[in-house]
Amino acid sequence: MSLILESVDSSASPAKHPRTYQVRTYGCQMNVHDSERMAGLLETAGMVALEEAGPARVVDSNGEPVPDVVVFNTCAVRENADNKLYGNLGMLAHIKESNPGMQIAVGGCLAQKDRETIQKRAPWVDVVFGTHNVGALPVLLERARHNADAEMEILESLEVFPSSLPTKRDSVYSGWVSISVGCNNTCTFCIVPSLRGKERDRRPGEILAEIQALVDDGVIEITLLGQNVNSYGVEFGDRLAFGKLLRACGEIKGLERLRFTSPHPAAFTDDVIDAMAATPNVMPQLHMPLQSGSDKVLKDMRRSYRSARFLGILDKVRQQIPNASFSTDIIVGFPGETEEDFQATLDVVEKSRFATAFTYQYSKRPGTPAADLPDQLSKEVVQERFLRLTALQDRIAAEENAKQVGRKVEVMVTAASGRKAAETNRLSGRAQDQRLVHFSVPEGATAPRPGDLVTVTITGAAAFHLVADPATATDYHLRRSRAGDAWDLAQAESCGVPTAGGSASSSVKGVRPKVSLGMPSLPVRTA
Repeated sequence: MSLILESVDSSASPAKHPRTYQVRTYGCQMNVHDSERMAGLLETAGMVALEEAGPARVVDSNGEPVPDVVVFNTCAVRENADNKLYGNLGMLAHIKESNPGMQIAVGGCLAQKDRETIQKRAPWVDVVFGTHNVGALPVLLERARHNADAEMEILESLEVFPSSLPTKRDSVYSGWVSISVGCNNTCTFCIVPSLRGKERDRRPGEILAEIQALVDDGVIEITLLGQNVNSYGVEFGDRLAFGKLLRACGEIKGLERLRFTSPHPAAFTDDVIDAMAATPNVMPQLHMPLQSGSDKVLKDMRRSYRSARFLGILDKVRQQIPNASFSTDIIVGFPGETEEDFQATLDVVEKSRFATAFTYQYSKRPGTPAADLPDQLSKEVVQERFLRLTALQDRIAAEENAKQVGRKVEVMVTAASGRKAAETNRLSGRAQDQRLVHFSVPEGATAPRPGDLVTVTITGAAAFHLVADPATATDYHLRRSRAGDAWDLAQAESCGVPTAGGSASSSVKGVRPKVSLGMPSLPVRTA
């Protein structure tokens, strides 16, 4: 892939051509949220996102723009994440060779784990940084550029909680808020505890302050994040802290939708279910990782619950929140899994009636206890079981979605539409139970903006989405929201359209800045 370099006037002011960046994210919601921090840091350092930079000065042979800085935020949980990273690094090697000013940085879990390996396999990488020092990214890039040499900095423990860093959020209507980082569990298949460290909890006041700041910016949906989100409070000795936090979030005016991910079944207490049911803005949806339906496999995984406990939690949630939907994570082919064990997983899936399941084939990860277990299964056996599981879950999802036909649902409109949106003229959004809904706007009705809410009746269903095609305008209700207003303002800012009382970049109330400053930390109380 060759490069075409546009000629640039050497007398041009550096401010006229700020460096461009692109953050590529692999892995979980934690990584997605970390990438928002990385983007915020780079913009605070004077860079601009590639897609917002206008005509590119450097393009590849296909005419695709090439950024000045590429940051990979990596995952180490599964092998295909490794392969994808090194494949992409390989493709960038000759592009970087033709463009010496380009920089490549690798961060995240894989960087924390394979620090020296990355530089050996891809010596053209400029910066390697870990999960505990995201905030060092701009300094490391500048140091590498100044010294013309690679920089690697991996801290073994967290020094600054990520929420104190600048953030460029992907969405104006919804946001992530980390309530804890790290994990105290020792699941045999998981390398996360050794990469993210022991659990550290934020103080409730800091969390609520960040949520309030986001709501003031126009956000109406928040997702609380934690490696084991419902074990929140373990660091300061309050086992009921998570339920209290949910109830406190319910008092925040303007916060319409509250979600959380991912809880651990072993730490899921009845007070959390009570708080979910009693707090109106907590959505009727629960993501609860199963991993396996076999008690033997759960024991081998060091998952400190059994299938009866898992199913009991779902039953209790359904008793208090009858319209709740459930999603899960399942690993197929864990070492030593027998056909009987796998059948136990199928049985639990059948009983659970998940709306969605994220299913994975077991991936042997060096450094985890499971990697050294005997009876590693063949690829063929794992693949065959995986296909059986996904076929079962697809059937269940289709059956559960079919039950939604005829129901009236409130949908928060998203910026992204379905792949067939151009053909169907449908917009997309998420119902309160997190189901994806593609809907049409009746002739004569007002179209919503991303962040607005529409109430429609479900007219069709498939395994992975619902459809709502209102016959008349009376079957369609639009509620314009502050989030929709924030979307309009953000669009105006990006286009340089002046806002009332000043320019598009004016700091007027209600205008969301492109990058929000990090949250200040409260001083630690002493006895």
